[in-house]
Amino acid sequence: MQRVHRLSRREVKTILHYTGDVCMLLGVAMLIPILVSLIYNEPLYIVPFLSSAAISAVIGFTFVKLFKAEIKMTIKSAMVFSTAIWLIACALGALPYFFSGDLSYLNAYFEAMSGFTTTGFSMFSNIDAISYTINFWRAFTQWIGGLGIIFLLLAIFRSTGADVMRLYFAEGREERLRPSIKQSTRVVVYMYVSFTAIAIALYLAAGMPVFDSIFHAFTTLSTGGFGMHNTSLLFYNSIWIEIAAMIIMILGATNYALLYTILKGNWREYFRDIETKVAFSLIVVSTILVTFVLYNNHVYGNNLLLNFRFALFQMVSAISTTGLQTAFYPDILSQWIGLGTFLLTIIMIIGAGSLSTGGGIKWLRLGVLLKGISWQVKSFILPGKAVMAKKVHHVTELQITDDVLRITSAFVFTYLVIYIISVIITLIYYSDISRVIFEVASALSNVGLSSGIMTPDSPVLVKIVFIIDFWMGRLEIWPVLLLIAITINNVIRR
Repeated sequence: MQRVHRLSRREVKTILHYTGDVCMLLGVAMLIPILVSLIYNEPLYIVPFLSSAAISAVIGFTFVKLFKAEIKMTIKSAMVFSTAIWLIACALGALPYFFSGDLSYLNAYFEAMSGFTTTGFSMFSNIDAISYTINFWRAFTQWIGGLGIIFLLLAIFRSTGADVMRLYFAEGREERLRPSIKQSTRVVVYMYVSFTAIAIALYLAAGMPVFDSIFHAFTTLSTGGFGMHNTSLLFYNSIWIEIAAMIIMILGATNYALLYTILKGNWREYFRDIETKVAFSLIVVSTILVTFVLYNNHVYGNNLLLNFRFALFQMVSAISTTGLQTAFYPDILSQWIGLGTFLLTIIMIIGAGSLSTGGGIKWLRLGVLLKGISWQVKSFILPGKAVMAKKVHHVTELQITDDVLRITSAFVFTYLVIYIISVIITLIYYSDISRVIFEVASALSNVGLSSGIMTPDSPVLVKIVFIIDFWMGRLEIWPVLLLIAITINNVIRR
């Protein structure tokens, strides 16, 4: 039992070796914003990024040289690595914000975690005043995080077959696009880069400036939601930009295995998939209800289409877990009149598609649970010996066993428990429960839609709770719980 809950010395060395690879990769990534600082004549940011890159590279090189990957990764060590590396990457990713003097280290860490986990909450009090260089780094962290730190590592560095497989599954990927996981990883990277180029082109075509198009392509496809302005996408007040954003948000939130199937020519598969049915059912129903609420209360005047425009954009942003906004506090809580904010909260908790850049419980899990309820009701009226086919269509026909239903139910229950605990802690400092349940749902599901609670002046404990929520939401809980269990076990053993 002790060996199950503890890591061997050789496992730790292997983890530290791969940690070194990630640190060096981040060091290289930190050099790219320097080009932006030169293009936009912002020389003050050259030294902060050079220093951050040097620190990351030195740490990475040291780890790679001192610690050798002596053994193949086990599922346990892969999950521990995939969990801890996000904490380390954010600690390094925070350095440019801190060294530039723009943020304190805690706020810088918050910003980095919000970026890499594609959440979208920000610690900058005036987003309109952020430099081009820092804005590029904010967008770039979300672009990296949307793909996944380990995913990027697998695509670039050479690893053995067993390590690749275990690292792939440890970061929450459960589906393959190709027979080889290494091939699957590279296909996803190629698709991600191609979709990024398409996103930039869509924004440019909609009339957005070049830098803004690159920035928002990074933050929209990754379903991250960082904005360049205090009023997010409302700053542009363009229906065409909002349409482009919604297309990209849906693209980012869709399962990449399903997208790959469509690209191979089987486009009908998109409409057969259970995730598509769940997602568009939720979007249609919630948008109709919220449009009715907004129009009935004249929130955006007597123009039905204008009320529909605001409702649809917020719902797509919520269900894709992107977090771009065209409606803000206090309007989003006072004028959306209860039902609107309640539906937004539920939609954020449900989240996006599996094997996508989005967060939340995921469309597939909700679809499986709804089918499970249907099967259970049918079992009450069928003869005792009747055999019921328990299948859902997701890229292919999936057999749903009792174990799958049990694990899915356990995940949803655990997710909601963590959500409730986070709400309780936040309520210690903020008494407005409607704002708190909205903001915590947004944090845990990596959305970034805000009710105005989270600011640079928020209490330290609330910031820490949100950082943990970002982290657990991005990793889908189980790897984090495993790391906590192993850590506690090691402390007790000592």
